[in-house]
Amino acid sequence: MKAAASTGAFRADHAGWQAERTGSLRPAIHAVAAFDETIEWGNLVFLHLGPCILTRAKTERALLGFWRGQRLRDAEPRIKVSGKYELGNIELRAGDSIDTAHITAFARQAAALNARFGDPTKPTFE
Repeated sequence: MKAAASTGAFRADHAGWQAERTGSLRPAIHAVAAFDETIEWGNLVFLHLGPCILTRAKTERALLGFWRGQRLRDAEPRIKVSGKYELGNIELRAGDSIDTAHITAFARQAAALNARFGDPTKPTFE
């Protein structure tokens, strides 16, 4: 996978239902906190006191991931544990949907968790 040069290029490189799905997530995420965007590991990453949320458009699916997603599983059973830290992902396929209000609520919770516990990629002593 060739890394995009910017977040704008990342968005421009994607098309179809995956791009529509991941593109619709951005305004809902940005509505709740001052997130910075960057490209990391082939993902569009939203930073708030460290990595917080990611989106990724793939051929057959779109992902919405949260670095502290395991703590959000009670609110969204589609979040599956993935990788290290407390990462959890929602996998969306063609025809799947997710309510914008839920995305806004998850983004608010994810930002609050980073504010409370710090950068999830840094060791803590809590």
